[in-house]
Amino acid sequence: MEKKIIECVPNFSEGRDMNIINQITSVIESVEGVKLLDVDPGRDTNRTVVTFTGNPDAVSEAAFLSVKKASELIDMSMHHGKHPRIGATDVCPFIPVSGITMDEVVSYARKVAERIGDELDIPVYCYENAALKEERRNLANCRSGEYEGLKKKLGDPLWKPDFGPADFNERSGATAVGARDFLIAFNVNLNTTSIRRANAIAFDVREKGRNVSGDKGEVINMPGTLKSVKAIGWYIEEYGVAQISMNLTNISVTPVHIAFDEVCRMAEARGVRVTGSELIGLIPLKSLLDAGRYFLGKQHRSAGVSDEELIKIAIRTMGLSDIHQFKPEEKIIEYVMAENDQQKVLITMSLKDFMDKTASESPAPGGGSVSAYIGALGIALGTMVANLSSHKRGWDDKWKQFSDWAEKGKELQNSLLQLVDEDTDAFEGIMNAYTLPKNNEEEKLVRNNAIQEATGSAALVPLRVMERAFSGFGLIKEMAENGNPNSVTDACVGALALRTCIRGAFLNVRINASGLQDKNLVSELLSAGNDIEKKAEASENEILKIFNPHI
Repeated sequence: MEKKIIECVPNFSEGRDMNIINQITSVIESVEGVKLLDVDPGRDTNRTVVTFTGNPDAVSEAAFLSVKKASELIDMSMHHGKHPRIGATDVCPFIPVSGITMDEVVSYARKVAERIGDELDIPVYCYENAALKEERRNLANCRSGEYEGLKKKLGDPLWKPDFGPADFNERSGATAVGARDFLIAFNVNLNTTSIRRANAIAFDVREKGRNVSGDKGEVINMPGTLKSVKAIGWYIEEYGVAQISMNLTNISVTPVHIAFDEVCRMAEARGVRVTGSELIGLIPLKSLLDAGRYFLGKQHRSAGVSDEELIKIAIRTMGLSDIHQFKPEEKIIEYVMAENDQQKVLITMSLKDFMDKTASESPAPGGGSVSAYIGALGIALGTMVANLSSHKRGWDDKWKQFSDWAEKGKELQNSLLQLVDEDTDAFEGIMNAYTLPKNNEEEKLVRNNAIQEATGSAALVPLRVMERAFSGFGLIKEMAENGNPNSVTDACVGALALRTCIRGAFLNVRINASGLQDKNLVSELLSAGNDIEKKAEASENEILKIFNPHI
């Protein structure tokens, strides 16, 4: 299961006093499961933009604590700055990064908004996707009148806060809490120094477009070609080039690779060439993986390759290292988050280190993790055949179908790799439960419940391994029947590996189920496992028969 990660980007109305800013960021960093990514103070705006990420519960707690600390340290009655604002914490948007839907993020945002209102007595307006009223979806409406007009605004029944009192909080003002898509700041470099030409291209692509005069002198708006894109042209003296500076406000509508290609197209039409691009801030992993798949697809090449290869293709094609070297470990949000993540110890090991770790006196990793890894290797063989078939000479008309199979294989490989570590984590969960005290009846009950819960999880993980591995037989069979005939043995070895994975994982289901007191759950686990094992045997035999004609 993909790890849930959200981002929070609160804007605080203090950009000059680093002592205050540091106190706010310190409470954010105090929350376990949160990583502070960026702190950007602005003296002229008297405003600091803070970026942090983590699991949803941790980010929600850190967001609330930062708003609380800001309310204690910032006096809005003394605040002056160029940027529009309504409170000590002006805005607090939540953004989905990976493994979580926008609807889920909206729920977290509203819960934080409610806490701010109830516990801190700060009026709160919910905006964008978290808006409870359509007229409040636009942040500019929520912030209209700014802090100076807030007292009058709160007296208007139409602007009763979504949470918190409708009373003017002179010290803290109000806060807008939202849920929005990930915003990417993306600049495209041009082989010109002309701001006029850069602006012309920016107006061609930005959603707002440009205003022109009609035949009768009337003003007519001509929208640009890209939705959810703001853009302007400027000249960067430091680089000696003009750029198209874009904000991609909804990357599910206009992803970065589409924006890049469209700027290339419009620049070419105006006699200008794109020389590269520049990413400001961080980008979700999915955005670069999608870009890599897109550019490989344009070449009629299989996209069922490693994440690293997809990222390299994206970086090279968009020229992301044209001005500064693009370092994935510093620019991809999930990679930055994983810097100190110890949850994926096994799958980051070399083959030799994994083998040595398995052979050591440590009881984990054991048969469950090894079974999951064998399954991943089996599907990797099927993925290899799909990639070879996609690029086989004379099969040009089949590249897309094999690429699609390769991508499915890659997804299955990744999910089984995650289960390699999850199996070890589940085993450690049982061991930790057994260390709980048992000095009295209450402690014994708590300990027993913990053991049962951990054992149930330890039985479910290998069952998930079985399910994911079995779904790989479709890929293996297709490759054995219709893939590159020179690689039929690779596909068949993949089938053998999947069967081994499933049999090994079922042994772990059975041994863990034997320790469960819930007999209904035991029955369900064993029934599901038996069903998958029988189907796996049939699938293996069916695939091996395909090999016979090749002898």
